Amino acid sequence: MKYNRKIVTVLVIMCVLFLSIFVYLTWFSLFRADGIKTSNYNRRLWEREDSVLRGTIFDRSGTRLAYSELEDGGQKRVYPYGSLYAHVIGYNTRSYGKTNLELAYNDYLLKTETIAEIIQYGMDGTQMRKGCDLVTTLDHGLMETAKADMKGRSGAVVALNPKTGEVLCLFSNPSFDPNEDALTTNWSDLTLDEDSPFLARATKGLYPPGSTFKIAVAAEAIESGMEDYTVDDGGSVRIDGRIFRNAGGKEYGELTLARGFKFSSNVLFSQLGVELGASRLKNAAERFMITKKIDFDIDTSASAWPYGGNMGKTDLASVGIGQGKLMTTPLNMALVAGTIANGGVMMKPYLVKSAVSPNGVTVYETAPEALATAVPEETAEKVADYMLDCVESGTGTNARIRGVEVCGKTGTAQNEREGKDHAWFVGFAPKDDPQIAVAVIQEYSGGSGGSSCAPVARDIIAEWLR
Repeated sequence: MKYNRKIVTVLVIMCVLFLSIFVYLTWFSLFRADGIKTSNYNRRLWEREDSVLRGTIFDRSGTRLAYSELEDGGQKRVYPYGSLYAHVIGYNTRSYGKTNLELAYNDYLLKTETIAEIIQYGMDGTQMRKGCDLVTTLDHGLMETAKADMKGRSGAVVALNPKTGEVLCLFSNPSFDPNEDALTTNWSDLTLDEDSPFLARATKGLYPPGSTFKIAVAAEAIESGMEDYTVDDGGSVRIDGRIFRNAGGKEYGELTLARGFKFSSNVLFSQLGVELGASRLKNAAERFMITKKIDFDIDTSASAWPYGGNMGKTDLASVGIGQGKLMTTPLNMALVAGTIANGGVMMKPYLVKSAVSPNGVTVYETAPEALATAVPEETAEKVADYMLDCVESGTGTNARIRGVEVCGKTGTAQNEREGKDHAWFVGFAPKDDPQIAVAVIQEYSGGSGGSSCAPVARDIIAEWLR
């Protein structure tokens, strides 16, 4: 009996160890394998590049954005437009690793698995094979327009097709030259630069949305039966000891929700935030994915909603006007505009349309996918009417385009720099058949969204519709 107990004990221990290994391997395969596979520290990422010429990356119309050349028995990655695409395509270097699309789609850029390719490039491996090309959703003309219109200002421009989720423009500034020679020369200066040129502001920059968040608040108010909400706007209002003022202290008198949206009344929306309360304000953010991390081809920052269930009146009022601790990305705000444009349905954003082998075989293709239904179509239509009025005769008139119904919302967002507000504009066009949704932010501009960002959005929309 004594030996039987020992045998049973040993068997139990072995079973526990076996089960532990099984659980660990399962956990590793499900949750860690992809991260290890794409890690810059994984040397196998580079081994394939000794025998496979990395595929070319194109914009939607065939413009080469990144390609490889043979050089001294190896290959060199070339980025012909320098800093323009650094925060989207990224870089691919032995010294500093891989980032963005170069990292996320590395397997496709080096993919050579068909028999035809093996025969074409030789069975003995002496001839370098070629990886798949990537066709992105980006439009080079829009990227150039965004760069020219931003005039060197820090910030971001995002444009997408609201019906499909295709990202047409993803511009961040400041940026850097991703070519390896330039990176090697400038790396130390870039890492110490206080303007953070490595930060992809369009996808990872977190900002208070300011009055652009009033889109979500207005939608929540309509859904809560508060479409007829009115206030007497005297230019400012005191809420729990704190004064909330309109831009420039303007007084608008008797305001409905629609007119308050048109003129971006902080007096109305701060009080509306208090009336809606913590639960419905959080719901307003959740409807538009502002409390979640957006699933995307490249890494994004999760928007911040750091409030618990107990929000004071000043917190409620601040969130009602897009301030307080609420933070979001330009990509997320472009999706908010796109959701209203698409009848309340948010489409999943994507950057890569397809991967095509050297023999013309499509080995990967993205299909449009709905990410969330934020609001019913009727509510989206009402908010779209508010946004149209904002551009036609409200704070967003600088976004007007002759012959096109442009819908939009301006915003200014206070930050840690006194008197240097961030400026915002989000919108879409045309109203009846939306083709493009846009978000523009300029950091610390000190101006308004209507004066600083609406003209940029106008040019982006006009360029695309043209």
